[in-house]
Amino acid sequence: MPAAVTGFFGRLKKTWDEFSLPQRTLVILGLAVLALGVAALVTWTSRPTLSPVFTNLSAEDASAVVDQLEAEGVTYELAAGGSTVLVPAEQLYDLRISLAASGLPTSQDGYSLLDDMSMTSSDFQQQVTYQRALEGELARTIESINGVNTSTVHLALPEESVFVDRAVDPTASVFVQLETGATMDNNAVQAVVNLVSSSVPHMEPTGVSVIDAEGSVLTATGAGGPGGGGDSDYEDGVRGAVQAMLDQVVGPGNAVVAVQAEFSRDATERVTETFTPAEGAPPLSESTSTEEYTGGGQVVGGVLGPDNIAVPNEGAEDGTYTREDSVLNNPVNKVTEQTTINPGGVSRQSVSVIVDAQAGAGIDLLTLERMVTAAAGIDAERGDVVEVSRMAFDSSAAEAAEEALTAAEEAAEAEREAALLRQLIIAAVALVVVLVIAVMVRRARRERREEIDLAELRLLEAESFGELTTGDETMALDAPPVPAALAARQPTAADDARAEIAALATADPAVVAKQLREWLAVRR
Repeated sequence: MPAAVTGFFGRLKKTWDEFSLPQRTLVILGLAVLALGVAALVTWTSRPTLSPVFTNLSAEDASAVVDQLEAEGVTYELAAGGSTVLVPAEQLYDLRISLAASGLPTSQDGYSLLDDMSMTSSDFQQQVTYQRALEGELARTIESINGVNTSTVHLALPEESVFVDRAVDPTASVFVQLETGATMDNNAVQAVVNLVSSSVPHMEPTGVSVIDAEGSVLTATGAGGPGGGGDSDYEDGVRGAVQAMLDQVVGPGNAVVAVQAEFSRDATERVTETFTPAEGAPPLSESTSTEEYTGGGQVVGGVLGPDNIAVPNEGAEDGTYTREDSVLNNPVNKVTEQTTINPGGVSRQSVSVIVDAQAGAGIDLLTLERMVTAAAGIDAERGDVVEVSRMAFDSSAAEAAEEALTAAEEAAEAEREAALLRQLIIAAVALVVVLVIAVMVRRARRERREEIDLAELRLLEAESFGELTTGDETMALDAPPVPAALAARQPTAADDARAEIAALATADPAVVAKQLREWLAVRR
């Protein structure tokens, strides 16, 4: 083995022997943590990136896909309760093509149901298959919306018949299961409603109901829009507007607002026709008829005599008769107004406001009532009601809540102080350990430095006495003459140390020479 390698391992072994038990323990723990970190890093970097090859698979399809992947020797993972199969990203598209060539997944949905229909299918089978296909396509489209995990669509399509006066409108119900932590806002719900209603002939948006997995009605049939929360949203909006105004007037927490709104659920249509004269316009038509008669003779009519024979009017004189009729058709302005009232409008609302007597002592209630009326959009003709009262508030709950909040803040502050104290103690202990290790390492270095100095002293002492030890051979030299100044000088501590070193070199020269060679190698 080369001398450099031997010297390195020798220095390493010597350094290890100089460590104390706590130092060795720390070194072993550090090496173990480093090895575990390297192993975790290598495992994480060597792990392939997985991508979903198929999602929302049934149990049968997932089992068939897994069997095919195992037969091909492909690494895979299951996710989302076994309905999603993950494969390496670099093999994603090749595996999709190979699985599709094998006929996987086998479940059919949407318009693919119409591919296997036979020519002998009855009208009922064709209608049911078409309805299933339409439901599947709608469900697949709804699942493409962000936040929707799975969806199911049920259509109620009435049978067309010529023997009814009025056909029944089709309806639909949509069930959606959202992803974990996801929600559907009113815009997304309205999008689902419009999607379904536009995909089915003669279906109105009011005939679509949407329900989530929690059992909440997102939109009800007949509402035509987001339901279940539409009323509360309006009430919350009015309450928030009035409360924000009162907080600026009497201060936060000194006023309570309650809003109750009634909404119209009926869709009505109203047709109004208004006629007004067209001033300055010529008449559309005009006609005049005149009738005149002059002379005597028997007048038609008279008194009947016996046997229903008219009695002659004897002695009648000549007379005249004139009649004139005039008809004038003037133009008339006609205005026809057709109004459609959709459901969901506010038919009536009531607002109740209570102000703390202490905070609102100097406020005129009539002025405050007018302010609330304007802020809430009260319509007296609609029957809306506003009530503003001034009462003393019960502050016991607020005081108890404030005390609880203060206690919680104090507990949190104490916990933060305790955590800070723990961290300081841990830091102090760590600092003490580091200082102890540093002192021990420095002491070990100092000891090694002193030993090297002693070796040099040994060499000087051996030269002063004329002895030089190399290996196992010893050669005596003539001692040089001692100067008179040195002979007259009194011995010091260094002289005594030199004497002891000389005695040690004389007693065991082989060990001293070996130690000296090791020190020289370390110096190099």
